[in-house]
Amino acid sequence: MNEPKTSFRPTLGLMDATMLVAGSMIGSGIFIVSADIVRNVGGSGWLIFVWIITGFMTLAAALSYGELSAMFPKAGGQYVYLKEAYNPLVSFLYGWSFFAVIQTATIAAVGVAFAKFTAYIFPSLSEDLVLFNLGFLSVSPAQVLSVCVIVFLTYLNTRGVKSGKMIQTTFTVVKILSLGGLIVFGFWALKAEVWKANWSNAWDMHKLLPSGSTEKYTLVPALGAIAAAMVGSIFSSDSWHNVTFIAGEVKNPKRNIGLSLFLGTLIVTVIYVLANIMYTGVLTLPEIATADKDRVAVTASHVIFGNGGTIIIAVMIMISTFGCNNGLIMAGARVYYSMAKDGLFFKKAGSLNENAVPGFALWVQCIIACLWCFSGRYGDLLDMISFVVVGFYMLTIAGIFILRKKQPDAERPYKAIGYPVLPVIYILMGLAFCLLLIVYKPKFTWPGLIITLIGIPVYYLIRAQTKSTKAD
Repeated sequence: MNEPKTSFRPTLGLMDATMLVAGSMIGSGIFIVSADIVRNVGGSGWLIFVWIITGFMTLAAALSYGELSAMFPKAGGQYVYLKEAYNPLVSFLYGWSFFAVIQTATIAAVGVAFAKFTAYIFPSLSEDLVLFNLGFLSVSPAQVLSVCVIVFLTYLNTRGVKSGKMIQTTFTVVKILSLGGLIVFGFWALKAEVWKANWSNAWDMHKLLPSGSTEKYTLVPALGAIAAAMVGSIFSSDSWHNVTFIAGEVKNPKRNIGLSLFLGTLIVTVIYVLANIMYTGVLTLPEIATADKDRVAVTASHVIFGNGGTIIIAVMIMISTFGCNNGLIMAGARVYYSMAKDGLFFKKAGSLNENAVPGFALWVQCIIACLWCFSGRYGDLLDMISFVVVGFYMLTIAGIFILRKKQPDAERPYKAIGYPVLPVIYILMGLAFCLLLIVYKPKFTWPGLIITLIGIPVYYLIRAQTKSTKAD
């Protein structure tokens, strides 16, 4: 009988870590969210500005996380950084939010996106069909397929990090090449008249209404429009820090995690900006804003490839979301492993199976993600947590300043590039983003904040139960 392992196996090299960063970032967002961005900001220049500013924030955060990852090269990543910089309550609130909705609902959303685009090739799997009705719940074939994919990827990851690594690296390379091909063919099919129309007045910011009319902004609402637009681009660029969760399985983590964060986020930022520039060369802004179900890439592919474009994009998104979910599933369980080691999660989640991976934690994550697949509300939930996600990023980056005072003599093999300027810029930009969302999109802020705050009584209940158990 195989015995459980007591420590992780460092089997991931720099290439694997970089592909985990890039692969976890690229899901379905780049193919969809530009429609909502254009509706909010109206001009081609502002569309690209939103993606550039999001890319800058992501790169600034990644460069800052490099210092933390080199200081604490162990499983848990951001959870560990928050615990070291602040206290167990703050790190638990992050872990609680991560388990309750951030990671699990993201896995569900990406799984459902995979199923939705599979239905382009196999219509019988459509989300619009009802497979069976339980009275209180209607289940579509797309939801069942998304659950099957999540269960399958979870199973593969319980077989060891090598299985997950092979899928992650292969699928990420394929989707980067596919996106690169789409961009190249898109520029080849560029329409001069469309380009001229989109860029002749690129910096005229206005709201594009469903009727086709426009609505001008004054200064402060314009800032709110940029923040609202960034909800989509930040979601599309999130999960870049997943590699920090599996630090215990990365070779030479003090060097490779920081480097992979920089390389992965840079690759994805360049791809995202080029893809959106390409969109403005083949589609008019109203066509981008009114794309069917916001599927901008599908509309663009019809222009680029003709009638076969839908199938091409469907296959690309299937590859993209499959690889993305593998990275999310692989990395997420390591957070619960670290929480369990601190006595703040199911005790069994803190153990490794015979393949040196946290098998129990993987299956618990799988169950919650599958439940979110049936909720039908995952899209709303992901919008709501943008506020919380950026809030925790700010806290973590502020932790660099705290740790330099608390632990001045700690080994820092890598120091945050641009410190203190870049970390401060990120914190200020993140703060502006969160404050503008509170004012202009409150429904995207309070629910996520409430979910996080529910973790406070949960934390004290767990601590009380732990003390009671020890007393007995």
